[in-house]
Amino acid sequence: MNPVTVIVGSSIGGVRTAQALRASGYDGEVLLVGEETALPYDKPPLSKGLLAGKSTVEDITLLTEEAAAEAGIRLVPGRAATGLDVAGRWIELADGERLRFDDLVIATGARARPSPWGGMPGVHVLRTLGDAEALARDLGKGGPLVVIGAGFIGAEVAATARDMGVEDVTLVDPAPAPLHGVLGPELADWCARLHAGNGVTTRFGVGVDGIDRSAEGLLVRLADGKRFPAATVVVGIGAVPCDDWLRSSCLRLDDGVVCDAYGRAAENVYAVGDVARVPHPRKNALVRAEHWTSTVEQAARVAHNIARKESPRAHEPVEYVWSDQYDNTIQITGHTGGPLSAVTVPGPDPGRAFARLYAEPDGSFAGAVTVNWPRALITCRKAVGSAASLEEIRGSVSAKRPVTKTGARP
Repeated sequence: MNPVTVIVGSSIGGVRTAQALRASGYDGEVLLVGEETALPYDKPPLSKGLLAGKSTVEDITLLTEEAAAEAGIRLVPGRAATGLDVAGRWIELADGERLRFDDLVIATGARARPSPWGGMPGVHVLRTLGDAEALARDLGKGGPLVVIGAGFIGAEVAATARDMGVEDVTLVDPAPAPLHGVLGPELADWCARLHAGNGVTTRFGVGVDGIDRSAEGLLVRLADGKRFPAATVVVGIGAVPCDDWLRSSCLRLDDGVVCDAYGRAAENVYAVGDVARVPHPRKNALVRAEHWTSTVEQAARVAHNIARKESPRAHEPVEYVWSDQYDNTIQITGHTGGPLSAVTVPGPDPGRAFARLYAEPDGSFAGAVTVNWPRALITCRKAVGSAASLEEIRGSVSAKRPVTKTGARP
């Protein structure tokens, strides 16, 4: 009898695991179980192109029915998993059906942290296609829009809303500036100015006390007493792993499914993506990375480890995430922000392109944030995890700037 791999979760982690299994020569049955009824889709465009109406659902579809059939991947949409028996090797679906597996991959991702101020019409989170479509409908009616939380989702929604022509947009966060933790103070301040310069009202360093509803619409109350009327509110305050359905299993859960370096949560049970908490060798800690590229890399590694159990490979993460805000692409790799010392290298267009390089306390290169400078990002990403010093990478990145007719670099 051919082996059966069941993959629970049909976003990027699940789809890429299924495809990587086939690419590795796995000839067993592959089932891709998803809670949503929609075909598997990519999530980064939800806060950008799809929200703005510049991309369609077809554009962001990861796997069509035809492609799945051709690859021998059985789609099981609209069926949430509700339980797991590791010893018995089966999962249970919401309708009571049990699916037997030889190997299981948990790729259920994360869901938006719910609004602590209650849910009501006009108050949105953004994590699914349905969330994006509902938000797009409300933004199409105009503002005012108040975005609570200036992380990746909140900052991108504010930028996209302005691009859509929403006139009155306010971005609120208790941190001093957007993406403060990952960018560090100086670059986070640049990001704050970016939003202000694009017409967003910014209210940083202050929390939200509540959201009220009246005949006039919504009213967001800040802790400093200020009030902001809103037609639409977006709450972007992080995500929580979708591991509730595993509570009665024997798996170790700790802000996600705890795995070893090979992505194994138990014998024949693996986890990938936002729901997986894996060892990070350079940080000497378990890390749950909500990064698209990390998910793709984990999926490939887990697929190999299922198809080639005799030669498992450990996951060696190199952090990388990007964010598009207005006409800027911000790319982040490695360890950045926080108390790390940093230097800035001007890019080929110093007015809008640059790299911020970060050092560990011993002077070694830790990571980088680049803005509108992909060549610098490539250099920095390759250097993460190496023994190179900050000064060595600074020299390498500086060499990426074009030489002028006089032989100088801008």
